[in-house]
Amino acid sequence: MGILTPSLEDYLEELYRFSLSADTVRVTDLSIKLGVSLPSVTKALRKLKNGQYIYYQRYGEITLTEKGKKLGDFLVKRNRLLQEFLVLINTDCDIAAEAEAMEHYLSEATIRSIQAIVTFLNQNPEWHKVLLEYIVSSSKTNV
Repeated sequence: MGILTPSLEDYLEELYRFSLSADTVRVTDLSIKLGVSLPSVTKALRKLKNGQYIYYQRYGEITLTEKGKKLGDFLVKRNRLLQEFLVLINTDCDIAAEAEAMEHYLSEATIRSIQAIVTFLNQNPEWHKVLLEYIVSSSKTNV
């Protein structure tokens, strides 16, 4: 969808999340949420601004462009989808961390396929049950 590094995707994803619930977003908000230094945030914001994903003036508010909103929405939905997928396959892991690790490395085609699986399993609970039973039984025999 966009050609951003995984790190810049994380910044844009958080900016989008903030934009859904806050009127303004500041550098310190991102610094705290992502656990990074203020200079790191400023550097990332400069890159996002150059890519026309955000409007940003130093020491000012950060707002998303239409391009930024579109990609931010995609990034948030992709993360939610991967978390839902991991829950559906009954994986024993830190769901949020696992989804975060996966999201930057999957192609759009793979994301679409995962979306199809999630939709199918949600619409066909009997098949979801069969899948879960298979996962449980195969985990006992496989290493």
